[in-house]
Amino acid sequence: MRRIHFVPLGLALCLAAFSVSGAEIVAAAGREQIVFPSLDGLIVADRMVTGLSQPSAIEFLPDGTALVMQRYVGVLSLVDFATGSVSKVEGLPNTLVSESGGAHDIELHPDFATNGWIYISYSEGKQGHSSTVVDRIRLDGARVTARERVFAAEAYSEPAFHFLARMAFVDGYLYLALGDTEHPSLAQDNSHHAGTILRLHDDGRVPTDNPFAGVVAEGGTSPPRPEIWSYGHRNPQGLYRDPETNELWENEHGPRGGDELNRVKKGANYGWPIVSFGLQYGGGAIGSGLPMQEGMENPVWVYVPSIAPGDLVIYRGEAFPHWRGNFLIGALAGMHLNRLVLRDGQVVAEERLAQELLGRIRALALDPAGLVYLANDYGEIWRLRPHEPQHDSTLQEIAE
Repeated sequence: MRRIHFVPLGLALCLAAFSVSGAEIVAAAGREQIVFPSLDGLIVADRMVTGLSQPSAIEFLPDGTALVMQRYVGVLSLVDFATGSVSKVEGLPNTLVSESGGAHDIELHPDFATNGWIYISYSEGKQGHSSTVVDRIRLDGARVTARERVFAAEAYSEPAFHFLARMAFVDGYLYLALGDTEHPSLAQDNSHHAGTILRLHDDGRVPTDNPFAGVVAEGGTSPPRPEIWSYGHRNPQGLYRDPETNELWENEHGPRGGDELNRVKKGANYGWPIVSFGLQYGGGAIGSGLPMQEGMENPVWVYVPSIAPGDLVIYRGEAFPHWRGNFLIGALAGMHLNRLVLRDGQVVAEERLAQELLGRIRALALDPAGLVYLANDYGEIWRLRPHEPQHDSTLQEIAE
């Protein structure tokens, strides 16, 4: 699985002109902007909000405002990008904030317009004994008016690492991706929720057609958890349903190398920690020392060396027509927006956008117009849009 970069000479020169040291940043309409090149033309990044605490998720509401999770303070905020106002949502449950624990993800119910349910995932417990839970809430403005517990993972752990919990709805079912809580062997132990992707009814009940529902334990072992849909995951960071194909996709951190993009399949074993394209942090092989093994699902794409992927979206909007069907993945350690082009289910090209310009990109979202919003660990949210010469005269002068 080779990573492919298409960088024509002209673009390479343009990229050099817009390197970190030479990036042009201007203030336009009271808002900081950065212009940078892509294979399909110039892109403008508008800084929409600043002063947040490691935003981990962005979810647009029908009225155009957005909910934003702030992981390191356990806060959910209501943000109006038109005005820049940020309002703390009152009435939320307590969140355990520690290492990679905290406030994780937001997902609207597919029937949000009629039932008003908003799903939130976060860490709960105490230092040295915590896990992940999912609640659903209703809001009146920026105040919680109703809250129900949907699910509590049986994945309690002493270390507060590999805890991020991403959510996605597919065909009315709630999928929840959970890390291995830095206990790698648990990702192959289906009597535990760590290192798995779960599938639930919207109220937390277990669907009877889940692959491990009704499975009886053998040989004195504990039965598998019926919520499990797939397993053998290390540290999921993105979970997204393709709105066109209805397929569910996931990306996750590898160890030292071996970050993965996976198509999520029923009952599949993704191999961690038996197989990996990465190495131990101190050197040495993972598990069997092999990257693949019969009976284990192979990743669709692997990053070696690691980029430490963040959130994931599949672009189906109108603003960037050349990106339709492409995967956009935030890069934390890689500090760029990673674009993957797929043909017939295989990656055929990769582009790295805004390298070292927008920080560690942790969260992504698309607005109804198809503009891309990304949040970084500096506490900023940026909006990407195509460069328009007739509206971006200052930026056009810079580009020239």
